[in-house]
Amino acid sequence: MHNRSFIISVSSLVIGILVSSCSGQTVPQFDARQAYNYLLKQCEFGPRPPGSTAHQKTRQFLVDELSKFADKVRLQPFPFTNYQTKQQLILHNIIASFGKQKKRILLAAHWDTRPWADMDPDPQNHNKPIIGANDGASGVAVLLEIARLLKSHPCPNGIDIVLFDGEDSGRADHPEEFSQGAKYFAKNKTFSYNPKFGILLDMIGDSDLQIYIEQYSQHYAPHIVKQVWGIAEGLGVPEFIPEPGHAVIDDHLPLLEVGIPCIDIIDFDYPYWHTLEDTPDKCSLESLEKVGQVVVEVIYRR
Repeated sequence: MHNRSFIISVSSLVIGILVSSCSGQTVPQFDARQAYNYLLKQCEFGPRPPGSTAHQKTRQFLVDELSKFADKVRLQPFPFTNYQTKQQLILHNIIASFGKQKKRILLAAHWDTRPWADMDPDPQNHNKPIIGANDGASGVAVLLEIARLLKSHPCPNGIDIVLFDGEDSGRADHPEEFSQGAKYFAKNKTFSYNPKFGILLDMIGDSDLQIYIEQYSQHYAPHIVKQVWGIAEGLGVPEFIPEPGHAVIDDHLPLLEVGIPCIDIIDFDYPYWHTLEDTPDKCSLESLEKVGQVVVEVIYRR
């Protein structure tokens, strides 16, 4: 995602075991430990920028893991040019589908990591790739755990988990270079695919979690924002703050442009963003659990 601005705060809570929605649908418990293990597993591959061996290994891991749970998993290849090196690559979105219901919900995150730590306080690190524990692994980790839950607790809605590639390889002063996988997915979606709404997860593992309402989400999908933040309030998750945040150029924008109401759940105040210090110790099980349980409640309740 491309930086616009930042916000900060602190709070905490642990979610309970099973909750029953107003429709009577039993909502399973999100396993934060399992999600954190998924985060660690991705980081064990090292930095995962497009074109790297770690990127290829991570793709195979994600496909293998999702194949354990989903009804269908497919790769969506697309051409990509590294804007700094001019290297031409084929990148891959990963799409996992659950259920055959016509009513569908899209859940998304990006799985690549930034090739350059251009926000690192040490200029000598600016050309080094980042681990991306929060900016890359955290959203994917939550969605992998949700995939596991969907296998053991079938959802009343059809769910499509899309892991976007090529999100974070743009130059800082060229916002149009970001979100390449999301742009390709949006431009190449079939007319028959019209999910009721989408939720993008990005940078949601921060130990100091505060999630304000992202501005594009509020402007283009206010009904989804209202529902998600309302559910968070009902669950007693104060980290979802019902106040305006900042406009973030992220993977939800291409989806909004093709008529998919998609919101971005993101904590954009993260001091280790695009630095070599974006490592697993900066993330917490509690943050993954809070976000994960809210999303689980949303998809089982709708």
